Amino acid sequence: MRQIQTFTSTYTADVSGVPSALYELGGMVIMHDASGCNSTYNTHDEPRWYGSKSMVYITGLSEMEAIMGDDEKLVRDIVIAAKELKPRFIAIAGTPIPMITGCDIEANARVIEKETGIPTFGINTNGMHSYVEGAGEALLHYAKAFVKKNVKKQKKAVNILGATPLDFSINGQIESIERFLTDAGFDVISNFALSCDVDKMSDAGKATVNLVVSSVGIKVAEYFKKEFGTPYVIGVPYGDRLKKEIIKCLKQVNDPTRRGKTVQWTVFHCEPDVIYATDLKKAYKDKGIYIIGESVTSKSLAKAIYYKYGFTPAVISGVELGNTYHGDIVKDLSIRESVALESQDLFLEDEDEIADAIKDARIVIADPLYKPIISEKTIFVEHPYEGFSGRLFRKNIINLINYKNI
Repeated sequence: MRQIQTFTSTYTADVSGVPSALYELGGMVIMHDASGCNSTYNTHDEPRWYGSKSMVYITGLSEMEAIMGDDEKLVRDIVIAAKELKPRFIAIAGTPIPMITGCDIEANARVIEKETGIPTFGINTNGMHSYVEGAGEALLHYAKAFVKKNVKKQKKAVNILGATPLDFSINGQIESIERFLTDAGFDVISNFALSCDVDKMSDAGKATVNLVVSSVGIKVAEYFKKEFGTPYVIGVPYGDRLKKEIIKCLKQVNDPTRRGKTVQWTVFHCEPDVIYATDLKKAYKDKGIYIIGESVTSKSLAKAIYYKYGFTPAVISGVELGNTYHGDIVKDLSIRESVALESQDLFLEDEDEIADAIKDARIVIADPLYKPIISEKTIFVEHPYEGFSGRLFRKNIINLINYKNI
């Protein structure tokens, strides 16, 4: 049967993506569920759980409440907790049970905001999608509520968007990206939202350009482009040559005289106010070499490998941004629906499809939990990915921004 994982794991769910994105921002995040999601989240999906505090709770939905739809109790409990804890905001994330019973998460959020006076987001996660959906939507809600409007632009200022421990763990990669940008002469205003400064995030509208380092950052990048006219570059600075290219891209869209123009460069394509520094269209020539993972980080790694070794892996991703939640930003996305993927890459969610695609592969770079579906003839390079295997291989995750072999 399709959509059943027999040998491999599954990606972190959208419901876990919400508290992951909002973990450090001073809010109260509530998973509306019967207690199953919270234990999975804080045990496997959240590396910061045992080292720092965050207000992440579960509603403890009972069978009778699920059947009868007791939204009044949900609202009352959250209001009481909010008055005691005094969070900066409240976020309610849905799970499979309220999805099935038809709970109106957004309507309940509006009632709670009216009663508490605290900004409240209702996010229609349902456990059926990956963390990219939940985290991306959470950061979008946060930006709309807290980023200051009508601000003056700051020259050579940049935000890092899409920084989550599910893509980058907590081994210093985001701090390394910040140093990389600072060394290149950019002022990093904020990152959304790992090892971040909440006060600086409110000034994110001052940036003249944004760097999107994972698919999680796409929605908020689009919001900043529409609200503040801020262009953005997609890519992660892996390897010396790609680092230079990303800086060149940032300077390209940072220059008002060149912004908004479509420019075809030798190795990547620039659309109006969006540059894919990950593009490899003209370089692609190898078959049988694959990277499995999130598209922006995997495409960046593929390009760094091409520059270092001369061969180009294709990317297989199953965590792309989809239009599963309603909202203006989602409906009007001006980027590719597949985010960083190109024609030679694959979007595959099912284990059987992935196994079939790589059955004759020469080399596969992927999380260790993919090993059961890798042929014995295939060279398997372990590349742990927290959004897939959780804490299991956390100690083996490399800070690729500082890695000298790519």
